[in-house]
Amino acid sequence: MKKACYARQMRGIDRAAEEIGAVPSVVLMENAAIAVVDELKKNFPDLTEKEVAVFCGKGNNGGDGLAAARHLYNAGVRTRVFLVCGNDFSGDAETNFDIVNRMGMDIETVTDAEGFDYMIRAHDIVIDAIFGTGIHGEIGGAAADIITAINENARYILSVDVPSGIDSDTGRICGVCVKANKTVTFAAYKIGMMKFPAADFCGEIAVRDISIPEYIINGQNINISVTDDDFVRSVIPPRGSNSQKGDYGKVLIIAGSRGMTGAAYLAADSAVTAGSGLVTLGICEELNPIAEIKTTEAMTLPLPCSNGHISEAAADVILNKLSSFDAVLIGPGLGRSQEVEYILGQVLKYSKIPVVIDADGINAAARNMDMVKNSSCPVIFTPHTVEMSRLTGYDRDYIEQNRFEVSAAFAEKYGASILLKGHRTIVTAPDGIQYINITGNPGLATGGSGDVLAGILTSLAARGADETAAAAAAAYIHGLAGDIAAQKYGEESVTAIRVIKCIPDALCHILQVEKRNKL
Repeated sequence: MKKACYARQMRGIDRAAEEIGAVPSVVLMENAAIAVVDELKKNFPDLTEKEVAVFCGKGNNGGDGLAAARHLYNAGVRTRVFLVCGNDFSGDAETNFDIVNRMGMDIETVTDAEGFDYMIRAHDIVIDAIFGTGIHGEIGGAAADIITAINENARYILSVDVPSGIDSDTGRICGVCVKANKTVTFAAYKIGMMKFPAADFCGEIAVRDISIPEYIINGQNINISVTDDDFVRSVIPPRGSNSQKGDYGKVLIIAGSRGMTGAAYLAADSAVTAGSGLVTLGICEELNPIAEIKTTEAMTLPLPCSNGHISEAAADVILNKLSSFDAVLIGPGLGRSQEVEYILGQVLKYSKIPVVIDADGINAAARNMDMVKNSSCPVIFTPHTVEMSRLTGYDRDYIEQNRFEVSAAFAEKYGASILLKGHRTIVTAPDGIQYINITGNPGLATGGSGDVLAGILTSLAARGADETAAAAAAAYIHGLAGDIAAQKYGEESVTAIRVIKCIPDALCHILQVEKRNKL
């Protein structure tokens, strides 16, 4: 599982690689260049038929570009280098400039972008190695004009480490930014890539090893990781031959109200499909006949209700049954009422199993967060930005601009895990460990999608996974199922039901990797 780091942490990694790991910085630059060429070959297997323009700044990012240009040129690729910030190089970048300069390559210093459009269009591929992770101020002058010309005229753009013009810590655009088709970054993801608007400029992201020892990276105390197949496999315990349904988690879902039975059904069905051994749907008794018809694999638990919503009397029924389950989900489609707040408070007070709080459960908790502070069980919240605003009191824009920081502060304050939904869902543990999810697509912005995610999460938590790990794995599975659904039906036609139907495909994709490795 790859880390995601801030610029200062990446500088610490580079420094430690040389000082502690005895890896010369010029070796790292050489390996970065090889990784760039290798990733380019994945998209263009026969590069000798292409013409490549390499735009270089004067820092280490430019040095990576110069080294990549050398490898392309030596491989018979028609390569031309454009120096955007002059040729006043130093250190490893200077070493690579001197090598390239003596090879007789076509090198041109660009002082302005006037009439430059045709030059860009004359090349099949543009490699962007102008600015790296160190830029924070506004880009102006010729560099800004060249970046604009690249965006308007390039057929395909590969950015080195980060697209030139993004703040690699905040995700802010520094006036203008290269919009890459692909970004090859080194050793770890950069935090800014995971934030908006920068995330829209990175294209496909490839994280490449450049021979920095793993102990060097781990020694930087980086708390943020990006989930992947290997991580999810580690969360899902293998099924034993001599096992029975009780071994795979018993889930209780408290959900649904008049007009919202669909949310209850989606949560229950996704928990079943994600692998739970037994799922019970606790639902308002007057709606139980509907739930009995809609659910086949899940059982139902009729709960006392009033006017289509569960009543306070439901708390006693739930508490009497709670010890029979391994995890409980409360919230999807419950409606906003004082009764929900009371029931949630009772569950949090007496439960000894993980409690997943979603949707209307979040709305109820937001009115009385003391119940969370005083809870006796592991708690997992699954808010979107608006719900997070209700939980924290921060406005939506502030949360969107500070998703990592807000999540970490909330998790620490309340001792709860939190899954903050979004295009880059962030999962945070009370101790500050964070996971970023990179699966999923805009098609998941559809009614019921969150109910499906909550069901998957509760299923994993019921099987004994660490609560934060279960949340991170659930986000990954949910997003991957959404990606598969988008491939099958198109993003515009992704629905919650179709995402559930694609959960088996997602799990097969993840778990079959392990099977192939064993062959």
